[in-house]
Amino acid sequence: MPSRQPPDEPQWFVCHTMARCEKKFAALLERESIPHYLPLIRSAKRYPGSGTKHFEKPLFPGYVFAEIPPAKKNRIYQRDLVARALWVEDQALLLRQLDEVRTILASGVKITLQPLLQKGRRVRINAGPLMGVEGIVDNPDDPRGIVVSVDVMRQGILVPIDPEYLEPIT
Repeated sequence: MPSRQPPDEPQWFVCHTMARCEKKFAALLERESIPHYLPLIRSAKRYPGSGTKHFEKPLFPGYVFAEIPPAKKNRIYQRDLVARALWVEDQALLLRQLDEVRTILASGVKITLQPLLQKGRRVRINAGPLMGVEGIVDNPDDPRGIVVSVDVMRQGILVPIDPEYLEPIT
């Protein structure tokens, strides 16, 4: 079965950047005149004694969307800002979803990034006293928590946790 490859015309890619390099990579794409989209959200951080600092951060940390011509694909790797560029086979779906993201962000409505959790998916807790604990999603439709297994005993512990503190393990 032949593998699906991007055609010879510019195609949209999901570019996985190095840690905290999204804005630098977007600036590189801008200099190279490569169409791209880096969805940003406003955030604030309080500093003791010096008030609150407002800034923009990526909605999807570690990712930038770019329409890369085949002739320029190698150039995106020259500055060690991107780990890999993943070609998206369903270009129309990606563009529709990016338009939806633009619409949502432009509306100013308060949003929260939420991973899509599937039953049986391995996840890691990314904040709080249980940070680093790994488990399995019990029921994403009724998210009561994750099951942490003790395999040798064929037992599991249901740990109640808010889904916003879970990250999928790849």
